Amino acid sequence: VTAALPGGGEDRPGQVAMAEAVARAVEERRHLVVGAGTGTGKSFAYLVPAALSGRRVVVATATRALQDQLAGKDLPLVAAGVADTVALRWAVVKGRANYLCRQRALEVGGAVEEPSLSALALFEDPGGGDGPGAGGDRGRPVDLGRLGGQIRRLLAWAEDTPTGDRAELDFEPHPRAWAALSVSARECPGAFRCPSGTVCFAERARERAAEAHVVVVNTHLYATHVASDGAVLPEHDVVVLDEAHAVEDVMTAALGVELTAGRLHALAQAARGLVGEAETPLADAVDDAAERLEGALVPLVGRRVLGDPTGEAELAAVLALAAGRLEALGGALRRGGEDGAGDPGARGGGAEEGDTGARRARAQVVVGHLLEELGTVAALDEDHVAWVESQGPGGRTAVLRAAPVEVGPVLAARLWPRVTAVLTSATLPPGIGGRLGLPPAATDELDVGSPFPYRRCALLYCATHLPDPRRPGAAEALHEELAALITAAGGRTLALFTSWRAMQGAAADLRHRVAFPILAQGDLPKVTLLERFSAEPAACLFATMSFWQGVDVPGPTLSLVTLDRLPFPRPDDPLLQARRERAGEGAFRLVDLPRAATLLAQGAGRLIRSATDTGVVAVLDPRLARAGYRRVLLDTMPPMRRTVDRAEVCAFLQAAAAAHAGTP
Repeated sequence: VTAALPGGGEDRPGQVAMAEAVARAVEERRHLVVGAGTGTGKSFAYLVPAALSGRRVVVATATRALQDQLAGKDLPLVAAGVADTVALRWAVVKGRANYLCRQRALEVGGAVEEPSLSALALFEDPGGGDGPGAGGDRGRPVDLGRLGGQIRRLLAWAEDTPTGDRAELDFEPHPRAWAALSVSARECPGAFRCPSGTVCFAERARERAAEAHVVVVNTHLYATHVASDGAVLPEHDVVVLDEAHAVEDVMTAALGVELTAGRLHALAQAARGLVGEAETPLADAVDDAAERLEGALVPLVGRRVLGDPTGEAELAAVLALAAGRLEALGGALRRGGEDGAGDPGARGGGAEEGDTGARRARAQVVVGHLLEELGTVAALDEDHVAWVESQGPGGRTAVLRAAPVEVGPVLAARLWPRVTAVLTSATLPPGIGGRLGLPPAATDELDVGSPFPYRRCALLYCATHLPDPRRPGAAEALHEELAALITAAGGRTLALFTSWRAMQGAAADLRHRVAFPILAQGDLPKVTLLERFSAEPAACLFATMSFWQGVDVPGPTLSLVTLDRLPFPRPDDPLLQARRERAGEGAFRLVDLPRAATLLAQGAGRLIRSATDTGVVAVLDPRLARAGYRRVLLDTMPPMRRTVDRAEVCAFLQAAAAAHAGTP
């Protein structure tokens, strides 16, 4: 397989060692946790044994970009390489909202011909939705002419596309345009209850998956599969969880509950045209419950809730009220389906009857999901935690969340007895197998390292002369250090910060201190920022936590990565508070330290992205060299040479800048 790569590939012993370990794990049905540093080529290391195993393997990736790479580039090479042994079949499955819904297309087709496009108001997102682009858009004006034009374009595309996959579009639709023609898993009534179920794009993707040897999904969809007790994906023997450092958080979210007033508002709006006139007040009552829920949640933002039966009495009462009103509305929707109340199609017949029936079925599914989630919240036990947080632009939407304190016991009961796990990442958190519930006696661990010559090409620098970042005056000293390092590097810097305020303050100050362009997160979209940073060798990019992972800028554009402080999680995070309480005296070691170590290593991993890269990772927090826990942090970092001497670092950076002078 690697011989088919441009240039014939490279000899990577770590890749071979990982492939052999994956093959043994699949054959012996033992779980495997394998660290594979940047450059290992871990995709081939698990895809080749998966292809040859004779078992169905699901590969779950952290991003859709990697999902598309596996299906579009890697798997075709693997299939060609093993063609003498097996005719490999593979399929990609994404969340339902990523596919155009043929039934919604039929329902919307007539609406977009109306000059006023008033019917499209039905598809305005009231906030809190879970489809692409949902949330935070409530009440904003929308250009209905532009929206209608995009919907017409999508409808035309729907006539020709074989997959209905949003990723295949040659333009980026407005979130409301796509929402008008797609449904989430919370809305879809299923193929058997949908008039367009036999031609559904999402169902076709699942049919292809049922016939495939390798099924590629993203980690969020796999977590949804686990949360639904295996109702999303076909049965499989093995799951490869790539970028496994993110799995615990994704599983926690999927196994939890998220309630917003916006979901109730959207249901009430949809239901008004589906029940008889006499029962329209039932929809109004759900709308009123939504307003009450928002009013109860807003004062509780940032707090854990529902842990004490005597506390948050107003919230508990509103949740009970909402459940009762949803039950009543659900009954009205069922009656409407039985006697045709509120159903123009029941009187006039034809396609409209099926369309209205489909809308009613979707509304009933939403009612069912909301009632189930309200029931979950009402029955929370000591193994779960609930809290209220804000989301969306400006934090305008209050969200009630509930989640298991630990996901390991859930996965141990639901998943691992029947599915073999391969967990892999360039950076694996300490103890990840145990936190995900893998049985120690049936789990093997391996670290194959990285083929990159870190000790020759990179320095890890800790600025021990700086004050503790929690002390007064630390920001000024940090900015002075940054100016010296950026000047020595000739720009070419990715400066990572643990807070938005620290990033903005540093960017504003350094623009007056250094002679190099400084791009800051928020100035431009993320993709545009990265494109400019890559295209301008002397530029510096200042960014926060979303840039600590997944940023890939190989070559001379990037010679210096700075990390302003050790990335310990916030002490007031409600879920982590609950985990700390459960861990007791070992809370820091079991909860905070592994998360900080993983994120620190992820940030450092932005530097060396190819075998020819050189540079410095500068941690501007003296605790990395002095704290008693430093060994745990250092053990997760790439094996770079270490120094605390700024003069040595500046000389290294100046030499690299001189070598890159004139390099495009």
